[in-house]
Amino acid sequence: MLTIGAFARAARLSPKALRLYDELGLLRPAAVDADSGYRYYDPGQLGRARLVAWLRRLDMPLDRIRATCELPGAAAAEAVTAYMAELEAELEARSRLAGFLTDYLTGKGTPMSEHAPGLGLRFAARSAIGKVRETDQDLAYAGSTLLAVADGAGPGGDRAAAAAVEVFRGLPGGTDLLRTLEEAVADAEKAVRALPSQDEERPITTLTALVWSGSRIGVAHIGDSRAYLLRGGELSRLTDDHTYVQKLVDAGELAAADLPAHPQRPLLLRALGVDGEADLSLRTALPGDRYLLCTDGVWTTVPDLAGALRAGAHPEATVSHLIDAAYAGGAPDNVACVVADVVPV
Repeated sequence: MLTIGAFARAARLSPKALRLYDELGLLRPAAVDADSGYRYYDPGQLGRARLVAWLRRLDMPLDRIRATCELPGAAAAEAVTAYMAELEAELEARSRLAGFLTDYLTGKGTPMSEHAPGLGLRFAARSAIGKVRETDQDLAYAGSTLLAVADGAGPGGDRAAAAAVEVFRGLPGGTDLLRTLEEAVADAEKAVRALPSQDEERPITTLTALVWSGSRIGVAHIGDSRAYLLRGGELSRLTDDHTYVQKLVDAGELAAADLPAHPQRPLLLRALGVDGEADLSLRTALPGDRYLLCTDGVWTTVPDLAGALRAGAHPEATVSHLIDAAYAGGAPDNVACVVADVVPV
C-alpha cells in the first residue's frame, strides 16, 4: 500500500487532485485510516489514476470519465474517439460562427438580421395508452423552443404531467438558461403539489424537458423518463434514472442489462410532487443532431432505440415506428416519445 503522497508522486499527480478524484467517485483509495482519515492506495490503481488525469485534460465531463474508466480497453478507446468527434464537430460549428462574426464585425459580411447563421428544430411528438393501462397519464410535447415528456402517476397523474409541462411552455427568454430552468422546476413542483390528492395519495410526475435557446439546449430532468442524443451515428444518454434499481446499478449490485426487467424498476426516488430536485445541464446543439425524449414505456420495450433513430426517417415516421415497436414489445405501460432533428435555418 502507498501513502497518498507516495501514490501522487508515482502517478505524477498532486495529493489535492487525488482527494478531488475521491470526492467525485472517480478514484477511491484502497483503504482509509479510521482514526486519521489518511488515504492509502494500491499500486495497481496507478493506471486508472493516469487515465482519469488524461481524460480530464481532454475536458471530458466527469460522468463520461466515470463511465469510460469502467469500460474494457477497446470500448474505452471507442468512447474517447466518439468524444473527440463530438469536440471536433462542435469546434467546426464554432469556427463557422466565428468566421461569420469576423466578417460581420469588419464590415465584410451581410447584415446580421438578413443572413445570420442559425439552427432550428424539426420535430414530432406522440403518446399512446398502451395495451394494459386504462388511462393515459403520459404526455409528449414538441414545439419550436421546448421538447418534453412527462409520466404522471397516482390519481390525477395525467393532470400532474400536464401541469409540469405547461410551466415549461411558458418560459421567458433570457441569457441565464440554467437559472431559468431552476426556477421553472420550482414552479412545476409547486404546480403539481397544488393538485388535489385522493385518499391521501398525491399525484406525481416525471419530467424530461429540453429548452431550446439559439444553439444552446437546457436540459431539466427528474424521474425515469429519458433523453438521448444521436450525433455522428453514436447514441448517448443525456439523463440518469432517479430510481431504486438505478441506484443498485450504480452501486454495482445489479447489472445494467437486468434493470428493465427488475420487479422494482418503477420505484422512483425523485419526482415532481414528492422530491422536486431535478438534474440541470446545458448542451450545445449541432446541425444533424437528433434528440429522443421518451417515457419508460418506450425505453423498456423497444430493444433497438439506436437503430430506429439511425434510420434517418422524418421525426413523424420515427415516432410512429417507436410507438409501434413499443406495442410489439407488449406495451404494458403508457408510451410517449418526442423525436427532434437539429437543422440549419
